[in-house]
Amino acid sequence: MKDISYIINHLGEEREKYSNAITPPLFQTSNFAFRDVEELKKAIADEKNSLVYSRGNNPTVEILCKKIAALEETEEALAFASGMAAISAAIISFVNNGDHIVCVRNNYSWTNMLMTRFLTRFGVETTFVDGRDTENFKKAIRKNTRIIYLESPNSLTFELQDIEAVAAIAKDAGITTLIDNSYSSPLTQSPAAMGIDIILHSASKYLGGHSDIVAGMICGSSENILRIFKNEYMGLGGIISPFNAWLMLRGLRTLQARIDRIAITTTKVVEYLENHPMVTDVLHPLSKRHPQYSLAVKQMLKPTGLFSIRLAVTDKRKIELFVNSLRQFIIGVSWGGHESLVFPALSFDDQRTKDGYSNNLIRFYVGLDEPDSLIRDLDQAFSRIT
Repeated sequence: MKDISYIINHLGEEREKYSNAITPPLFQTSNFAFRDVEELKKAIADEKNSLVYSRGNNPTVEILCKKIAALEETEEALAFASGMAAISAAIISFVNNGDHIVCVRNNYSWTNMLMTRFLTRFGVETTFVDGRDTENFKKAIRKNTRIIYLESPNSLTFELQDIEAVAAIAKDAGITTLIDNSYSSPLTQSPAAMGIDIILHSASKYLGGHSDIVAGMICGSSENILRIFKNEYMGLGGIISPFNAWLMLRGLRTLQARIDRIAITTTKVVEYLENHPMVTDVLHPLSKRHPQYSLAVKQMLKPTGLFSIRLAVTDKRKIELFVNSLRQFIIGVSWGGHESLVFPALSFDDQRTKDGYSNNLIRFYVGLDEPDSLIRDLDQAFSRIT
């Protein structure tokens, strides 16, 4: 069992190397010097494990990667400038011209764009499936399938996949599995233990936690991480800056406390919404009314703060009035920070308003606000449309 407190507060922090400072230092440098040519040659020959140039390795970033890998129970990790930089690098690393991907439907919009508009230019095709039924993955696999891509749950309609079952199918077929684990964080879901090969994060969310960085992570075996490092990481250069890595280390200190508090608050807010006459559905995996509740309990340790509701009204003006009337919930597109947020699906264009993305679908994120304060805010907003 992983020791979360030790990982967050101590792992990778060789304090005796930097004057026993409690906080890891920020190595805000692009370049590293060498004593002689022979030392330079050795470093360039093994840049994965040497300090040459901060596009490859940096001491601050290295501490961060050790912690995230340990939290995800993988051998190694790489840090990127954004979640999409991480997702793109990981996917591109495992496909070539003529290959095929199986991906869950209703995935993150920019991951969807990568698969439908970018990869198609290079002869890579993607089949999107309803991941709630594991058989759909089997049916979609072809001889040229190289990746099965999961989001469990996805981040708007909160559909889950049976991670362990899909991983087993992929292993039998020699297919690499990738999962976006941003929703759950490493503290509430452990995909590596369920057989997943590559774990991805938009680290702007829970791992950062303070709404002050954009970052991404890839976690996996040493073999897979080395493969990505030597090619997409170094070649495409979407690496995290040392300063953002340092900020993320700071954010990690409060990860466990934030997740625990958010779980308690979210449970209270969800219970309130489940019993409100202006709400027809509450889409939270660990709501007992969620159709995949038993699977969620099997895979997830506790609730996190992102969920959606469907209002009992379909009039766009009323939906906008409800959202605009909220004060504690700030209108915003991301999540995972200290602030509570609201995002209406009607902000999508008409093409995206399908497959469950109805206009009355509204996504909420519960941050570090007091539950009673959030419920009062919802009460006053509901009163405007009743």
